[in-house]
Amino acid sequence: MKDKLIKRDIAEEILKYVGTDNIIVLHGSRQVGKTYILYYIENLLKSQNKLTFFFDLEDSRFVDVMDAGVDSFLSYLKNEGFKLDKIKNDKEVLYVFIDEVQYLNNPSSLLKLLIDHHKYIQLIVSGSSSFDIKSKFADSLAGRTVDFEIFDLSFREFVRFKGLPYDLDSPMPEFHLNKVRELYQEYIFFGGYPKIVLEDSIEKKEKYLQQIIDTYIKKDIRDLAGVKDVKKFNNLLKILAAQSGQLLNVTQTAKLCSLAKQTVEHYLFILENTYVIKLVSPFSSSAKVEVVKAPKIFFYDTGLLQMLWLGNIQKNLIGNVFETSVFAELVKKYGANNINYWRNRNQNEIDFILRHKDRIMPIEVKQSFENFRRLSMSSFCGKYKVSDYRVVSLKGQKQGKEYIYPWEV
Repeated sequence: MKDKLIKRDIAEEILKYVGTDNIIVLHGSRQVGKTYILYYIENLLKSQNKLTFFFDLEDSRFVDVMDAGVDSFLSYLKNEGFKLDKIKNDKEVLYVFIDEVQYLNNPSSLLKLLIDHHKYIQLIVSGSSSFDIKSKFADSLAGRTVDFEIFDLSFREFVRFKGLPYDLDSPMPEFHLNKVRELYQEYIFFGGYPKIVLEDSIEKKEKYLQQIIDTYIKKDIRDLAGVKDVKKFNNLLKILAAQSGQLLNVTQTAKLCSLAKQTVEHYLFILENTYVIKLVSPFSSSAKVEVVKAPKIFFYDTGLLQMLWLGNIQKNLIGNVFETSVFAELVKKYGANNINYWRNRNQNEIDFILRHKDRIMPIEVKQSFENFRRLSMSSFCGKYKVSDYRVVSLKGQKQGKEYIYPWEV
């Protein structure tokens, strides 16, 4: 992956904090490209003649060095040729990258001592889940970290990784537009994991997706959640995948899996905090309503979703999978906590309500623009005094500025 480093969009945001006195922390599931981003930033700093060092904690020898404490950590850097006293006196900065920081027994203590007493070192670290990191990061690091959530590739990044020349921000001729539509369908079918995107073989794409499921979801999450009945847990994953984009009834889901409701709630907590799913709450002017009403469930990656649900990648577009892809695009651009759905007592429903810059934007997702009906949108806009909305689709003809393609959200 170091051989071909393509810029991720979030790199610009991260770079704003390089050179500050913060610890930069990247959260995200395995295989979404956290290590790739660390290498990208390290290479950029090296090109500017900055001092850098990379610790990959998949190598247990590095874990042993850091678990032994600050003195062991500093001694290792000195043995690697870094003259730490000179760096400090010359007011230079040594940028230290730590990949998979959750492998450390007590990362909080090490990081706190480094940031408090060795300010010539800036730490840029990654971890495979917010759950893992939060469980090991003590309150002593509060105010000392800047956190970034890393997801799989957005469609814009997907096009960039494919090395294709399309400008998604400019009008394009029908021929190119049809090509981009086809690309978006490929993006939906296989998802946005970088390794999957860069692989041309469909057979290998499916194989790698299954490996992610077997190695990183079923195994890692099983271990985190303390799963005793693996068969029931795997059945839960399949049931949840079939419900992506739908209201989640935890009690009913627990019955289907023959699990206690509290157990399912615990598994859902782990799945959310390891970036597999997101529970989206309803939009309301009352915070109480958002807590009481059932959430909608969405998976973050559509390739993973289909493999869990159907056992293979589909050749035809499925409505809730398309909706899930639009959700994932919104998350990568605006953040998961800024997205809700809306449903009233008359069963009028809006797929997404986006909160952004003190504005509310209702968004309806349809497989074709022609399928859009204004009843629910008019009901919402009338109640909340909203004048603008969006209809997202891949097919049909746009009928106004409100009609957009998924990459335009």
